[in-house]
Amino acid sequence: MPSGEEIAAINARHLIETPLRPADLLFVFGTRGDVAERVDMAVRLWRDGFARWSIVSGGITPGDGRSECEIIKAAMVAGGVPSERILEEHRAQNTGENVIFSLPVIDAALGLANISSVICLGNSWTARRYPMTLQRHWPEVEKMLVTVDSFAVPRALWHTVPEFRRRVLTEWDKIEPYMARGFIAEWPVA
Repeated sequence: MPSGEEIAAINARHLIETPLRPADLLFVFGTRGDVAERVDMAVRLWRDGFARWSIVSGGITPGDGRSECEIIKAAMVAGGVPSERILEEHRAQNTGENVIFSLPVIDAALGLANISSVICLGNSWTARRYPMTLQRHWPEVEKMLVTVDSFAVPRALWHTVPEFRRRVLTEWDKIEPYMARGFIAEWPVA
């Protein structure tokens, strides 16, 4: 069990929320867990006018011949997001590849220089690692963060649910080694 000090640090520095405003692009990071929650949020952001373009990034994972991108995009379209407004990246196997493989897709379709703001959408326990990865490879854009999960507790009580606690602590422990290896960059930048 983490100490009260560590819980407070994770709540303040990792499980952050950012003010949300309309962005040029919604970056939907692939997943096999909590897909419905992620899709619901992506559709809500579309309907509420927070992004007129999206990219969904995620490759094939064991046990399914469809890519995470294919699964998530189909559900977003079923929810009302126009297919032609969703860019696709089907190879990524991790967060770094989500960004690295998506940048050329975004550039070819929209032009990177035409994008000034991005909303990152992913799992709550991975939290700021999404925009930190984007910061490492695309520092020029403003980054906002929206996270989702299916745990039935307020996010600040993550430590009270064993599986939520395990996921958060696993991700928290990746931050410093990933920074040291150059996989991610500090974000938010003070």
